[in-house]
Amino acid sequence: MTASAAPMLEVRDLTLRFGSVTAFADLSFDVARGELFAVIGPNGAGKTSLFNVLSRAYVPTAGSVRFDGADLLRLRISALAGAGVARTFQNLGLFGELTALENVLIGRHHLMRSGTLRSGLWLGYARREERRHRAAAMEALEFTGIGHHAHAPTGTLPFGIQKRVEIARALAMEPKLMLLDEPVAGMSVSEREEITALVRRLHRERDLTLLLVEHDMGMVMRIAQRVLVLDFGRVIAIGTPAEVQRDERVIRAYLGEELEGDLAEVRR
Repeated sequence: MTASAAPMLEVRDLTLRFGSVTAFADLSFDVARGELFAVIGPNGAGKTSLFNVLSRAYVPTAGSVRFDGADLLRLRISALAGAGVARTFQNLGLFGELTALENVLIGRHHLMRSGTLRSGLWLGYARREERRHRAAAMEALEFTGIGHHAHAPTGTLPFGIQKRVEIARALAMEPKLMLLDEPVAGMSVSEREEITALVRRLHRERDLTLLLVEHDMGMVMRIAQRVLVLDFGRVIAIGTPAEVQRDERVIRAYLGEELEGDLAEVRR
């Protein structure tokens, strides 16, 4: 990002409370255009709550969020995809009875222009649009390495493949910003490596801004350009992976020796 370029995402003094419980308070950070930015922290640190605010599922108590120069908090949830924001979910948000291709096509709904009448009559424009969107959905599935599962009911697919379907759906939305909520949670070592490589490709080849929440420290330290660390709803560190892994506050937040071992492994 050049000195004059505005950030893709600007978060200022963001606070979220549920009654007397504070999920996070006074969060301020920027995400540059084209950056791969990670948010980490122990359980209960406020990471998922932050994602829920950014995806408009929660209304913050205070603060502001600007996305691509516009006030994100004024957007309806239904307008988020059209504005250029896509999200994946830790516990999946797929329709199990639909095929992988159909799930990905749902992600392109905001890009479809044919109305109910045109679609029902199967007019020329509707046919051409259908073919175009199916081709885009298939391309997203191929990019994520699961094109051969396109016509399988999603509920019959292994968990790791379902994660890829969800990433493919987010990619097919043609976003500017992709929010990845724990993309390797619940996966085997080999699956984690494959998804890590896929996230790298998304960032490198698709010119996307990626905001990643993840517990896998090894993954974060290998691929993130900058890392924000939350603890009890407060920012305790922000910087490059090298800077963050040397920060004593981060080490204390992750119970010292356990994190020291993780970071020593990353350094090797």
